[in-house]
Amino acid sequence: MWLSLVFISMSVGTLTLALQTTEATDEDLMLDYAKGNAQAFERLYARHRKPVFNFILRSVHSVELAEELMQEVFMRVIQNAQSYTKQAKFTTWLYTIARNICIDAYRRQRHRVMLSLHQSAPSRTQDDGPALEQSIEDSEARERSEDNTFFREVHHNLEIGLEGLPPEQREVFLLREVSHLSYKEIADVVGTLENTVKSRMRYALEYLRRHLESKGVTLEDLQR
Repeated sequence: MWLSLVFISMSVGTLTLALQTTEATDEDLMLDYAKGNAQAFERLYARHRKPVFNFILRSVHSVELAEELMQEVFMRVIQNAQSYTKQAKFTTWLYTIARNICIDAYRRQRHRVMLSLHQSAPSRTQDDGPALEQSIEDSEARERSEDNTFFREVHHNLEIGLEGLPPEQREVFLLREVSHLSYKEIADVVGTLENTVKSRMRYALEYLRRHLESKGVTLEDLQR
């Protein structure tokens, strides 16, 4: 009986430790990393690498640039680990970094374009960046678009529709639908009210729905 209780106690303790390890929050992992636990950062990177990459990719429309900027984002996380406090939700902190890096990249690109426009370059034919087909949400979307003509066309038209959104609406849409942030988190990232974020999302969805319908795509088509 005594041995049974010992084994039960040990099993409960082991299970509790396993659950704590499995369910560690982003915030706890970040604090652990700040204390020198490299594995904590690896877990954070594994959790957020894909959604951060997708958010950046849909913002800059270049796989190569998105990979470069994603590495910059996580380098900033490493560099600022000691200044992170649990008062800030990790995803809010992370996407604020990602958003600022995308804005900086856009400004650098715009500056380069302006310099090009002021130079005499008659042979210059394309400065609009890569084609929209390069803008993919993730590997699953790529596979689906390659295997199905209908979804490839929908994906293409959706990319065009996203380009037609005002920047603040496109940003909210990407943070919500690609990175799956809550409205509260998005509001914290972009520095506005939660109701404003919801309003921007509503307008974005209405615009995209109208845009897709103008291309012959209905909600029923998307649900099939």
